[in-house]
Amino acid sequence: MATIQIVHMNPGQGETSYARNSTIQKTAQDRMKPLIEEAVTAFCGVSVPKSMAIADLGCSSGPNALTLISSTVDAIHRYCMECAQPPPEMCLFLNDLPSNDFNSTAESLAEFKHSLNVSPHHVVVANMVPGSFYERLFTSGSVHFFCSSISLQWLSKAPEELAKNKIPMYDSDERLRLLNHETVANAYARQFRKDFTLFLSLRARELVLGGRLIFSLIGRCSSNPASVSTQVWKVVYVALNDMASRGVISKEKFDTFHIPIYAPLENELNGIIEDEGSFQINKAMAHDTFLATGEVLASPNTIAAMVRAVFEPAIVQHFGFSAEIMDDFASAVERLSTSNVVEAEFPLACLCLSLTKAR
Repeated sequence: MATIQIVHMNPGQGETSYARNSTIQKTAQDRMKPLIEEAVTAFCGVSVPKSMAIADLGCSSGPNALTLISSTVDAIHRYCMECAQPPPEMCLFLNDLPSNDFNSTAESLAEFKHSLNVSPHHVVVANMVPGSFYERLFTSGSVHFFCSSISLQWLSKAPEELAKNKIPMYDSDERLRLLNHETVANAYARQFRKDFTLFLSLRARELVLGGRLIFSLIGRCSSNPASVSTQVWKVVYVALNDMASRGVISKEKFDTFHIPIYAPLENELNGIIEDEGSFQINKAMAHDTFLATGEVLASPNTIAAMVRAVFEPAIVQHFGFSAEIMDDFASAVERLSTSNVVEAEFPLACLCLSLTKAR
């Protein structure tokens, strides 16, 4: 199951859309702002270029699509104002897979660009770049800042060896699940290492020397073997397993559902960055994954709505669910979130990192 074929959030502005159910992601973006401001100050402190290119990789849709780009532009404006320098011309890029809902994003981007072009001496152009960030997106040495929020846990594809050997990502039989745990975990870890190494190599070619990469993704802080799991959203599989046990969905279909997603450990992520060798880690932070606005933990209903908005397209494509069955799925996720069983077994964290292209 390739990411480019299945990964996009629920489009539009409806009740189950990503646009209306992404407050948790907005909190993660807000936590990245200090890293962005520090990166802008450090980069511009050397010299402010006459023109700058800024790209958000995995922008998605809805009100969050412009948050990182806006934060970067604001930080550059503040720096130039404080230093009494004219702002550079800016080229803004929003990237996501071709299946993303770019319609609403285009309208917001046009309004944002218009609000910035308040002076004939202040030039801002904006573009959308459909495509996978596991391929080249920009010309060599053309980008100054890359940002990405809660996207890089998505793999280019699920490990092919699992489907080939008919090993489920989450076996409904607990004994088999424990037996296959290491095989599944290692397969996903290898795929993540391969994909993230490629991602870093591609971005290093596209960045100017000293350019910055600021990103966040879902990961794990604990190295306790009891907490190690491949399922970033294990609650998705537990909910689907519950539906399979009740005969709502086919067990055969459930056993062949492999989501291309992986949550790396902190030291695992840092090790890949060091091994790839193109970037220096400036700063790394970890935050609670399920914080909503105002530092308050998201309610089970909010978590269920967010999980549905993120995973519904992939689930519907694989299982062919109706809206009524997706309602059943969302209810199961809410029940599991209320019980805290999944979070207790599998603690997650939002990992935020700021990198500089070193060579």
